[in-house]
Amino acid sequence: MIAAQAALETRMLLRHGEQLLLTVIIPTLLLVLFATVDLVAVPGGGERIDFLAPGILALAVLSTAFTGQAIATGFERRYGVLKRLGTSPLPRWGLLCAKTCAVLVTLTLQALLLTAVALALGWSPQGSWPAAAGLMLLGTAAFSGLGLLMAGTLRAEATLAAANLVFLLLLLGGGVVIPLESFPAAVRPVLELLPVSALADGLRDVLGGEGVPWGSAAVLAVWALVAATAAARFFRWE
Repeated sequence: MIAAQAALETRMLLRHGEQLLLTVIIPTLLLVLFATVDLVAVPGGGERIDFLAPGILALAVLSTAFTGQAIATGFERRYGVLKRLGTSPLPRWGLLCAKTCAVLVTLTLQALLLTAVALALGWSPQGSWPAAAGLMLLGTAAFSGLGLLMAGTLRAEATLAAANLVFLLLLLGGGVVIPLESFPAAVRPVLELLPVSALADGLRDVLGGEGVPWGSAAVLAVWALVAATAAARFFRWE
């Protein structure tokens, strides 16, 4: 039942044009734009693509696990879809597992596409891909919990507005395409604790040939634990 629901959730996610634009097309266009046009100064004078590719991978996790899932789940809740599924033989924890599997499938396709584009633009990652995958899983857990928390506590219209606003704010202030060094020193420590900043910096470290970024992993783990606990506590199915 979980596998069938996961397949259905994946097909529904990929059939929505708006969701596809947000989760796949926008990150790809941002990667190509910022990698080919000198819009942002890269710290340390390194290659732009080496800075941008990990940040865009982090953005893909944000767009799929948080923004896309929050909006879709919010409207499913509004139209009574979750209430009806809750009365089916599929347990509610199974529904959440199916949604998580759909996010992971979509995210895998995103990562493959973005990696291929980045390699074509001259990216040459040298670190551990398993460690990078582990960071992305932690990021997925954190953003998924935050997305479900938002979708389960706010009205669908409020979720739509808030999720897109958070996406835009984290895109600009989360160290994805604009280095955190560009921001005032007073706010930089706060920005570094954001989940997208921790994920982007961690991916840059590990794919740049450095060791496992335990600090970034710890930040993501805390966000994942808090978000999952809050979602389980406050999520309302109708």
